[in-house]
Amino acid sequence: MTQTTTDRPAGRASGALVPVLAFAGIVVAVMQTLLVPVIKDLPQLLDTAPSNATWVLTSTLLSGAVATPIMGRLGDLFGKRRMLILSLAVMVVGALVSALTSDLLLMIAGRTLQGFAMGAIPLGIGLMRDMLPREQLGSAMALMSSSIGVGGGLALPAAALVAQHSDWHALYYGAAGLGVLAIALTLLVVPESPMRAEGTFDLPGALGLSAGLVLFLLPITKGSDWGWASGTTLGLFAASAVVLVLWGVMELRLKAPLVDLRTTARPAVLFTNLASIMVGVSFYVVSLVLPQLLQLPTSTGYGLGQSMVVAGLLVAPLGLTMMFTAPVYARLSARYGPKFTLILGLLIIAIGYGAGLGLMSAAWQSLVISVLLGAGIGLAYSSLPALIVGAVPASETGAANGLNTLMRSIGTSVSSAVIGMVLANTANNVGGVEIPTMHGFRVSFLIATGAVAVGLLLALFLPGRRPSDKPQLRASSEEDAALERAEQVLRGFRGRVLGADGSPVARAKVTLIDRRGRQAGATLSAEDGSYALTVPDRGSYVVAARATGHGPLASSATHAGDERPVDLDLPLPGETVSA
Repeated sequence: MTQTTTDRPAGRASGALVPVLAFAGIVVAVMQTLLVPVIKDLPQLLDTAPSNATWVLTSTLLSGAVATPIMGRLGDLFGKRRMLILSLAVMVVGALVSALTSDLLLMIAGRTLQGFAMGAIPLGIGLMRDMLPREQLGSAMALMSSSIGVGGGLALPAAALVAQHSDWHALYYGAAGLGVLAIALTLLVVPESPMRAEGTFDLPGALGLSAGLVLFLLPITKGSDWGWASGTTLGLFAASAVVLVLWGVMELRLKAPLVDLRTTARPAVLFTNLASIMVGVSFYVVSLVLPQLLQLPTSTGYGLGQSMVVAGLLVAPLGLTMMFTAPVYARLSARYGPKFTLILGLLIIAIGYGAGLGLMSAAWQSLVISVLLGAGIGLAYSSLPALIVGAVPASETGAANGLNTLMRSIGTSVSSAVIGMVLANTANNVGGVEIPTMHGFRVSFLIATGAVAVGLLLALFLPGRRPSDKPQLRASSEEDAALERAEQVLRGFRGRVLGADGSPVARAKVTLIDRRGRQAGATLSAEDGSYALTVPDRGSYVVAARATGHGPLASSATHAGDERPVDLDLPLPGETVSA
């Protein structure tokens, strides 16, 4: 095992931390819908066949799916801010490559680099957990999680306006400019997190997961072109199953795996990730259906005849409502818990799609659907990181949220494939052109409703809030939050870090290590030397402490796994030395 720690704790977070991280998330999410206004024109713009042009979209999806868990783990090991800046820098390079070419292969390469930035979402959530006091964390993580939808929703009208009045390459120049701005703001405002995971980077695990994901997502995104029963599609699905099973066996044998599958198997994490897939499915359906319905000519008898820009503006409230839902989520979650807000969000999504079945005859009705679905998806998305963060050690926040973001991406991929197939199979051929039908749109909404119903069933299996979880911590700083946690912590270790002369040691790094030699938690001692660490399970642990000017200490201790804290003071050896 290799131990990795920071030499210094981060300073108190700036008030601009949350807006800057959320802006970075929005910039990254823009990549997902940047090309929606010009999708139908891509074959002509790139002088290629329609089946080849779809790789421009598929490449971003695949690289984003691979990057999210890997960048999350790298952030846990080497610094979340550092990896966030790297993700944004790769996105900028990719945007510039795409801006300077109309060659298909170079365009695919640029889009692949752009998808790499999806790892910024879990990295931002991890930074918020590490840097913010408890009372700010709920709304901050909600906004960061919702940035996926916010960026996608806001990008539609902006991209449509640019594509309608300028060369389409300007979309990429704009994306590169936003990326550079996000990097500059991150460098100025966001400090590096003091939290580090123990161990080294699992390169074989990263390669195995990447191969398994590509083999799984490739037939999902290309199945409609290749044929769902074709040998290529079925062969890739079979290969992905074999690779992922072998990868899982390998990960379970490692002390420091890329993804801790034992943690992932906990009910709170497992059912949250499964529900995330369903939320991803429901989010993407509206993005696929409403813009097409709005832009179809009125001569079809059901099309609403709106321009590309107006259609984007009517769908934009989907993202805006998600953004404004974050503070509402924080209040509801503080009172009832994230499980309640996830269930509430899913119910609102179901109402939105149910109402949408009868609200497709006027442009203003699309606005109503967008607002309803935005509120529901905003609540659901906001709940997911809180459920994950509450179920994993602090040292695994980045990797765990990366995996959760991946689950959402899988949901959107499945949604894109299934809805695309439904709309194609129900389309009318008019003069050699396939025109989506109202029947296809309604079937798509029914599929989304079914996905939400499955998500609701999964959410019901999530562990409820324990009585000990109900009090909300109120703190004005990291030190105050640590002190209150020390007073209220249950099912863990608490005590004080003391110097050789018995005086309290402030801001000492206290680490909890499990029987497998892996970090199970970490914190900084408060001004009076107090610390508190929760334990994930019963068993034996090592509680280690270190601070500048003192010798390190490692103390073995056992916790019964019940709702009682174990008092354990940590007297650091050696004489106190002036820093």
